Amino acid sequence: MTLTTTPFGKHATAAEVLDGVDLSGRRFVVTGGSSGLGVETVRALAGAGAQVTVATRDPAAAKPLLTEFPDTRAVALDLADLASVHAFCQAWSGPLDGLVANAGVMMLPTRQATAQGWEAQLATNYLGHFALAVGLRAALEEADRPRVVVLSSGAQLRAGFDFDDPQFERRPYDPFVAYAQSKTADVLLAVGIGRRWAEHGITANACAPGWIHTNLTRHIDRATMRALGAMDEDGNLLTPDYYKTPAQGAATTVLLAASPLLEGVTGRYFEDNQESPVVEGGAEVMAGVARWSVDPAAADRLWDLALPAVR
Repeated sequence: MTLTTTPFGKHATAAEVLDGVDLSGRRFVVTGGSSGLGVETVRALAGAGAQVTVATRDPAAAKPLLTEFPDTRAVALDLADLASVHAFCQAWSGPLDGLVANAGVMMLPTRQATAQGWEAQLATNYLGHFALAVGLRAALEEADRPRVVVLSSGAQLRAGFDFDDPQFERRPYDPFVAYAQSKTADVLLAVGIGRRWAEHGITANACAPGWIHTNLTRHIDRATMRALGAMDEDGNLLTPDYYKTPAQGAATTVLLAASPLLEGVTGRYFEDNQESPVVEGGAEVMAGVARWSVDPAAADRLWDLALPAVR
């Protein structure tokens, strides 16, 4: 299979990726759109003329975006609460051109579970977005060439999906392994949509934004941040050369969401604005998408596991 390539480099910004792209009249939902990468994703899409709905736990936090882009609106959504997801979907009206599954949590220090018994990182990063996509499927089908974008992470290289104990009910809870599993699940969500909905004109792809200073990393301990070269001994944030700005981190997201260059591409994984090769996952692997993250059998199995939970 030939990998999809684009002319955009690692440090291209979201605005640069959409330069010259007219999204007038097109409608997008961006989860977690009121902070971090989400803000830059919304800004790039709205700046190209799109009508963007910011789906966030705190709609008031999106006020600056709504002031900047009057056609943008903010609606309450808590991905860890399936009742909130269902309410959001029921309130949606009309076609949806793009769903950007951007929101997430990372490395919760202790195991937490939702009312449905799902481990909180898996519930928020994967199950809530799965429920959202399923709930908005009819709206996506109403649109012309609709797309779903699922934000994953290079962490998917570190752990496959444990179907024997996905909720850490028997194995010891590990914050990073739980996060890595949820990010593998996110890629499998894009693969699953690509396998099931392509005949209805819906495409889906996953991406890794790279290392960026956002609220997502708030649970990472100082020792780890120092080891990454991202914090000094006094607790001040540093920006190593391999880090990106939020505007650069959002570039691959908007590439998948709205660039004509990705027309018809589905079920793939991208990083640094290029499609990634499939690799064997492991502790020393630094780039690519793990074979377990794009395994069609695993995607089908995960879909079957999640579907009863969201109905």
